[in-house]
Amino acid sequence: MLESVGSLADSPWIYPVVAASVLLDVFLPLLPSGVLVIAAATAAAAGSAVTRVPDVFWLVACAATASVLGDLVAYRLAWRGGARLDRAIARSRRLTSAHERLGAALARGGGALVILARFAPAGRSVVSLGAGAARRRARDFLPWSALAGLTWAGYSVALGYFGGQWLGATWLATGVSVTVLFAAGAGAAYLMRRPAPRD
Repeated sequence: MLESVGSLADSPWIYPVVAASVLLDVFLPLLPSGVLVIAAATAAAAGSAVTRVPDVFWLVACAATASVLGDLVAYRLAWRGGARLDRAIARSRRLTSAHERLGAALARGGGALVILARFAPAGRSVVSLGAGAARRRARDFLPWSALAGLTWAGYSVALGYFGGQWLGATWLATGVSVTVLFAAGAGAAYLMRRPAPRD
C-alpha cells in the first residue's frame, strides 16, 4: 500500500482520494482512512525537492475538511430520518443500548465527546448520527466536529510524517504510526464506554 500511496503522492490526486476516504468513513467505518492519511504523510516525509509529494499542511486541511463534511452529511441525514432511525434503533437491543449510552455520554461530555469519538472506532458515526437523530442544534455540534476533525487530521498526519522522518518511508514507519493511531482509538473507545462518575 505504501508503494501505491507513494506513486499516488506524486500527483495531485492524493488530495481527492484522501478526502473521499475520510468523508465516506462516517458511513463505512471499516474504510481505512486513517491508514491512508498516515501513509500519505509518511510519503510526504520521504519527499525531496525533485519528488512532488503531498504537502503536510494541505493533507491536514483536506482530511479535516472532509471529516467535517462527512459529519455534517451524517448529521443531516439522521435529522431528516429521525423517526425512521428511532424505529430502527428500537428494533435492536444492541442499538438501543448504544443509543442510550450515547445520550448519557452526550449529556455529561458534550463537545469533548465529539472530539473523543473522532478517534474511537465507529465513534464518529455514532455521534454524528446520534446528534442528528436527537435533533441537537447544528451550532452546538458543528464547531466541536470541526475541532475534532482538525485534531484527528493533525494527529494522523503528524504520526505519519514524524514516523517517516525517524524511521524512513518504510512499512515499519507506517506500521508503527498506525499502531499508535489504533492505540489512541482504543483509549478513546474505553473512555467513551466508561460509566459516568456518581455524585
